Amino acid sequence: MPLLSRLASPLLLATLLPALLSGCGKQPAAPEPERAVRTQVVTAGTAGASQEYAAEVKARIESRLSFRVGGKLATREVNLGDAVKRGQVLARLDAQDLKLAQAAALAAVAAARTNRDQTAADYRRYVDLQRQGFISMAELERRDSAFKAAQAQLDQAKAQADVQVNQSGYSQLMADGPGVVTGVNAEPGQVLAAGSPVVTVAMDGPRDVVFSVPEDQIARVRAAAARPGALKMRLWGGAELHPLTLREVAAATDPVTRTFLVKADAGKLAVQLGQSATVVLDLPSQPGVVKLPLASVMQQAGKTSVWVLDTAAMTVKPVPVQVGGADGNEVVIAGGLQPGQEVVVAGVHVLTPGQKVKRYVPPRTTGAQPAAASAASR
Repeated sequence: MPLLSRLASPLLLATLLPALLSGCGKQPAAPEPERAVRTQVVTAGTAGASQEYAAEVKARIESRLSFRVGGKLATREVNLGDAVKRGQVLARLDAQDLKLAQAAALAAVAAARTNRDQTAADYRRYVDLQRQGFISMAELERRDSAFKAAQAQLDQAKAQADVQVNQSGYSQLMADGPGVVTGVNAEPGQVLAAGSPVVTVAMDGPRDVVFSVPEDQIARVRAAAARPGALKMRLWGGAELHPLTLREVAAATDPVTRTFLVKADAGKLAVQLGQSATVVLDLPSQPGVVKLPLASVMQQAGKTSVWVLDTAAMTVKPVPVQVGGADGNEVVIAGGLQPGQEVVVAGVHVLTPGQKVKRYVPPRTTGAQPAAASAASR
């Protein structure tokens, strides 16, 4: 009996070993399930699309006012949102040093005037002496030059005094015209250099609608200027469209956003500063284009693409397309598709190239089953 037991153990081990090794091996991957997708057959047509841009209402003239001299800001007379008038004092500097400089300049004028008067009197006396033959003509010419130099020094002192008087007046920052304060850049007690902004004032007058346009769309905006009524605006919270007039297009793109800044005239429309708006650009009708739902478009490898269904193999593949604009909830495809192709319009973000799919079939509901269930309940 012990002999049989010793012989059975190796046999049992040899039988179980292949099964254990096969269980530890790599299992084959489960086949990817077929996904149900909604599709749409491509048909060519004519689309009148539109492009929308986020915009803001701004004053045509908005000045960042600053002092023309440096100094310590003593008082600021206005706050954010205050309406100002022409000549109204907005802020004041500590003008003590400017007043002392003005006084010194006026004293220099008085000294130069005294010196001029003295040299003028000497010159007149020397003229009489020369007539009597007591001095030479050369000496008289030297006295004449001294008088002219004294007169020039007086003129210079007067000019410097006028500058100092102006500098003293620059200690008050005044509004150039009527408007509203839209920004405050300095507080009392702050030491400012000449030209440092203190307040920003949006001048009363025409208003502009300002928006940014990407590089690849700026040509459309420029072309809109030649088509009356192509550029419109919709204020925030409103549905009515108001006409705009293209006024200015930046000559270069912004170095950060790579967009062109565009300004359009709002005309006599009653708008508020800083009000949000949407600029609507009507694009010309494009024959032979394709319209698809927005959900069918995706970004892949930096390109705009759609999933095209291979009806023979029931697989999908990405196809790059050119977007020509938007038409409501649909996107206008300007190129990349051919009529008759079948495009996936729902479920595009869960697909992979070459994946097997099936067309989505909505469940059918009939009235027979409820009727049968009602009869059975009786």
